[in-house]
Amino acid sequence: MNTPVSFITPNGEELVVLSRNDYELLLRQSELVDELEDLLAVKAYEARVSAGEDERVPAEFVDRLIDGESPVRVWRDFRGLSAKDLAAAAGISAAYISEIETGKKEGSISVLKAIAKVLRLDLDDLVWSRDEALSKDG
Repeated sequence: MNTPVSFITPNGEELVVLSRNDYELLLRQSELVDELEDLLAVKAYEARVSAGEDERVPAEFVDRLIDGESPVRVWRDFRGLSAKDLAAAAGISAAYISEIETGKKEGSISVLKAIAKVLRLDLDDLVWSRDEALSKDG
């Protein structure tokens, strides 16, 4: 790299002039740093998955959640449970699970906590909605 030339503007801001080659080299180095950070993040995620601390969720299930399908139904399907099995494990009736999944009932906090425990989720994973996600983004 060549020695950069610096100067102070009338308002006191210090500026540096670089050759085009030095500028492009700095840009490329910055891109490489970004790529390395991405690679390290992927490796960290893979390590969490291998350790059982995180899991991969196929796009088909993510898309169903984004499309507004009942989170209870989507996660139940993802875990490979029938409504009857989920209900039995959560200590509620299969009819109640059906009402929650179809939106006829919201489900009490205690019931949703029991469902979340069986599905190995945080409660937030069951009460998340597409509208909430959109309002956070927009």
